[in-house]
Amino acid sequence: PIKQLSLALLSTAFPLGVWTLESVVRSTSGRSRSWLQCKLHRPVVRAESTDGKMRTTTVEDLPADVLAYALRRLDGPSLAAASCATAGLRTLAADPATWRALCLAQWPSLGLETLLEHSVLGSAAVSPQRLFADAFPFPSTSTSTDATAADQCLPGELISAVDIYQNGTPRPLFSRVMETSTSSSWFLTSPFRVDAVECKNPVPLRAAPFSPSELELSWIVVDPRSGRAVNVSSRRAVAVDRHWYTGETLVRYAVVLGGSKFEATVTCSEEAGCLNLIREVSLTVEDADGAAVSGEGSLRLLVAAMEGPRKRAGEKEREEAKRRYEEFVRSKRGRKESKARREVLVDLCCSAVSAVAVLSFLASVVLR
Repeated sequence: PIKQLSLALLSTAFPLGVWTLESVVRSTSGRSRSWLQCKLHRPVVRAESTDGKMRTTTVEDLPADVLAYALRRLDGPSLAAASCATAGLRTLAADPATWRALCLAQWPSLGLETLLEHSVLGSAAVSPQRLFADAFPFPSTSTSTDATAADQCLPGELISAVDIYQNGTPRPLFSRVMETSTSSSWFLTSPFRVDAVECKNPVPLRAAPFSPSELELSWIVVDPRSGRAVNVSSRRAVAVDRHWYTGETLVRYAVVLGGSKFEATVTCSEEAGCLNLIREVSLTVEDADGAAVSGEGSLRLLVAAMEGPRKRAGEKEREEAKRRYEEFVRSKRGRKESKARREVLVDLCCSAVSAVAVLSFLASVVLR
């Protein structure tokens, strides 16, 4: 969590320290807030004062600029954990410039300007700390719009920040930010769809010998009016398919929210085993029956997800996102098969009724 520069800084300033900030924050995984507070209040230096008594110095007795410099070397989750320990660390960790740098390092697309020359982090309503807290973890899968549908104020505009990475690399292969007007009746009544890359304007890639399944995707949807955001991507691919006609590779990323599936699809081309072109990147929403969700219904799901609780963003949550996607696909297939069986049964009943009616008519004619 802390890079070598901050370690060298702390170890040089306090070579006799018993606890360093590095050992404290690295040990916070799965621990409670009280445990972290205890660690941060353990002594870092014991020295004898002029009156002969032992004086104890804690981590918070470090100079504020030294602590702030060390905190800027933390990643987002570690910085958030450290800010929960004490009021002093919380004040230092609330620096907007630190959180802005973390957001740009995690998602470079947030620093890009839209066609209207707007930047996500340049909006006064968007707090970098709040944005990181909204977009880094996974949204809760229990998102529901039934109870608050009447009270929801739908956003008039959405900003999508998209980043595509190769697995394990910090620099993205592709970054883009788009604005979508959501106030028109055409958008509200049409199936929800946002395109980051259209097939008529493909994005070339430097040929690299890696599999499409190694691609990772982040798709952050931001409401610029409220400043809230949600990441609607599973980060890692939940499925890799081939297009039935063109043979192009379809890499799918999905999260299930409120019984509907948000699916981002990356269509890419391969040549000699290397990815060389991204033809299309799009986001769509489907309900449990496989039908496209309208723009209004998708906005309600997004608003509920933005305001809802969050989960962690660890390996377990990524595997859970894939598992829920597979369950959603199986459930949709089962519902389609059940519907087809019902339709066959209805057809048989209608045919039987028609046959009985015809036979009754013929019998009445013959017996007359």
